[in-house]
Amino acid sequence: MPWAGYSREIAPNLTKLAKESVVYENHRSVSSYTAQTVAAWLSGRYASTLYRTGYFFTGYSEANDFFTETLQKQGAATLAVHGHMYFARGKGLEQGFDIFEVVKGITFDAQTDNHVTSEKITGRLIELLGDKQYTGKQFFVWAHYMDPHDQYQKHAESPDFGNKNRDRYDSEVWFTDLWIGKLLEFAKTQPWWGRTAVVLTSDHGEAFGEHSMYKHAFEIWESLVRVPLIVFAPGAEPRRIQQPRTHIDIAPTLMDLMGKEPLPGFLGKSLVPEVYGAEPDDREPLALELAEDSHNPHRRAIIQGDYKFMVFDTGWRKSLFNLKQDPGEEHDLAQKEPEKLAEMQALFDTTFGKIPSVVPYGGATLKSGKSANGPSGPPKVEPPKTAAP
Repeated sequence: MPWAGYSREIAPNLTKLAKESVVYENHRSVSSYTAQTVAAWLSGRYASTLYRTGYFFTGYSEANDFFTETLQKQGAATLAVHGHMYFARGKGLEQGFDIFEVVKGITFDAQTDNHVTSEKITGRLIELLGDKQYTGKQFFVWAHYMDPHDQYQKHAESPDFGNKNRDRYDSEVWFTDLWIGKLLEFAKTQPWWGRTAVVLTSDHGEAFGEHSMYKHAFEIWESLVRVPLIVFAPGAEPRRIQQPRTHIDIAPTLMDLMGKEPLPGFLGKSLVPEVYGAEPDDREPLALELAEDSHNPHRRAIIQGDYKFMVFDTGWRKSLFNLKQDPGEEHDLAQKEPEKLAEMQALFDTTFGKIPSVVPYGGATLKSGKSANGPSGPPKVEPPKTAAP
């Protein structure tokens, strides 16, 4: 992105927002594709710890606790508008939302995204945010813009960046930025704007040939998990925060911004103190995970300091990278630095020992060949039997 040093001015509206906001310069999603990442930030937990189906287009059980359910119970309006049919297929992500919509006129394609939806998303959001039945009280809105996504399309409104995949992707970003800009223009005219926070991020990155990969999912390389995070909050001074963070902190942050207590199951913690000027604390090691499903192998990683340690599946391969010296993760140091490898392995074991994974349910055949035969919720606790009189 331009505020992170990219030479192309592909997002003028978001660049302006970044200048007025707290910008995280070293932020990551917790996984590398939508179905696992959005559930993670809705729950404040890793997808592997949630009751979920074993399919690539993952469904989530009602037994999971999403922070939107708490907001809804406490009287806040909860609204969501999306640009992909995955969100309209009963996957359980709608839990706690008063309105949970995809824009009209789109179809489902498991292989790609064929539609242009930014204008429709902004139009629908302006309708909802102009309605006092929602904005006359505390509200939370999730807007999932999809256009920077395969298939990459050039837009007439955008500068012509070229015809390669990355060029067309940049045109998609510019087009989406245009419609987010129109949404922000509208928001600034509303009576609630001065009391409203805006959090902008992405559910995953995108590969353009790194590690011979294109698009996303299937691995947790940096190109797939490094994402922007911008927090615009009332009264918060613009600043840049370099300490590394991940999406595990998003749910606690959103709850804190709305004056709510964190859910007991949150595995991260709020960013609000440092957004308002506190000294950023150390939250390493960072944990990243791609939970196994029908198409994704199991991938886990931790980041501590300059080093990233990755474990493939059940441990058949372990890799070590120095991200400062090798940001492209091209030189595996596992053989060259055995002491650091052992240190990171011990830290990995401790870190993931605190992340209580569950087996997915639904019967899908997982990437490893195993069956998704796990529970769809916690075990039922039978009431104690009373002795006969």
